[in-house]
Amino acid sequence: MTVAVIIVAAGRGTRVGGDLPKQWQPLGGRPVLSRAVDAFAGVGRVVVVLHPDDMTRGLAEFGGRVTLVAGGETRSQSVKNALEALDNTGISKVLIHDGARPLVSASVIGAVLEALDHGPAAAVGVAVTDALWCAEDGAVAGTQSRVGLYRAQTPQGFDFAAILAAYRAHPDAAADDVEIARRAGLTVAIVPGNEDNLKITWAEDFARAERILRGQMDVRLGNGYDVHAFCEGDHVMLCGVRVPHSRGLLGHSDADVGMHALTDAIYGALAEGDIGRHFPPSDPQWKGAASAIFLAHAAGLAGEKGYGISNVDVTLVCERPKIGPYAIEMATELARIIGVDRSRVSVKATTSERLGFTGREEGIAAIATATLVGA
Repeated sequence: MTVAVIIVAAGRGTRVGGDLPKQWQPLGGRPVLSRAVDAFAGVGRVVVVLHPDDMTRGLAEFGGRVTLVAGGETRSQSVKNALEALDNTGISKVLIHDGARPLVSASVIGAVLEALDHGPAAAVGVAVTDALWCAEDGAVAGTQSRVGLYRAQTPQGFDFAAILAAYRAHPDAAADDVEIARRAGLTVAIVPGNEDNLKITWAEDFARAERILRGQMDVRLGNGYDVHAFCEGDHVMLCGVRVPHSRGLLGHSDADVGMHALTDAIYGALAEGDIGRHFPPSDPQWKGAASAIFLAHAAGLAGEKGYGISNVDVTLVCERPKIGPYAIEMATELARIIGVDRSRVSVKATTSERLGFTGREEGIAAIATATLVGA
C-alpha cells in the first residue's frame, strides 16, 4: 500500500464547548473523529495523531485498524511526528486531513489523489463568493477584492518524500500543510472543495453537520449465502479461523463458507455480483486461495466506491463443529480484514434441528448481511 492518510486530532477544541474535545463529541451517535477516519476507508494506511492524554481513548475507539501517533505542541509538530512515523514504510503519497472535518466526500478525496498523479501537491479549496470587508472598531472600513481567493479545506495531498523534506527543512509553525509546502517551493494545485466538508469549530456547527449527515447518508444492505460439503480432513476454516474437526470442507479455495457468504453480502450491497465474478473458479490461481483475499477485495472495493462498512452479521448453520468457543476470535479476524471495529461484527451459529443436509452433517451453510453507508 503506497498511500497513507494522516488525520490530525491532537487539539483540545475548546471553542466548541462541552466536556470533551470536539473530535470526541458525538455526531449522529458516533465521535466526530470516528466519522473522519471512516471517510478514508479503503484509501490507504491511516495514521491518527492524538493528544498524549487521548491515546487510551484512541485505542479503545480504533483498536488496531489505525496507527496512533502522539501529537506535539503545535499542529505542524503533530503532522511532522506522523510523517516521521511513516518514513521508510514505502509510502509515496500522503493525504493530511483535519479530524474535525467528518463529512469529507469520497469524490473530494479521489480528486486530490488524482491531482497527485500530475504534481507534487494538491489541496482542497472553495472559491470565496461573499463580499469581503475590512473592519475597524466594529465598523466597515473598506472592502477587499475576492478575486482569486479560496477558503482552505482538507485533505491536502502531497508526494510523501517532498512534504517530509519540507517539514524537516521548515520546522516553524504554519497555518497548514500548504504553507509548509510552499515554503519549500512546491507548487500546490487547487482541487474544488465542497460546502458540506465543514470544519467543526463552534457549537452550532454540530447542528449543521447533523443536517448534512441526514441528507447525504446512502445506506445499502447486501445478503450472502454459501454452502460447502464436508470432505476428508482434520479441520475447517470458518471466518478466518482454523477449527479442528473430523472432516474438512470441499471447495476450490479454502472453502471458508462464512467468509464467502460475507464477501458476497458486501458485493451484493455494491451491486457487484458475487465472488465468482471477481475470482472465477475456472482460474487456477485461486485454487486453495485464502478467502481473506476475496473479503479484503470486497471491503476495498466498498471504500473505492465511497462506502464505509457500518456492520456485518454472519450466521453459520451446522450441527458440528461447535462454533461458540471460536465466535469471538472469528469476529475479531473478520473485523481486521474489513477494517472496522470489532463491535461492528457479529458471528453466531445455529443448527437446523437435524433437518436437511446440515442436519445430516453433510456440510455447512452460512448466511451473511452487510450494511454499507456512503456519501
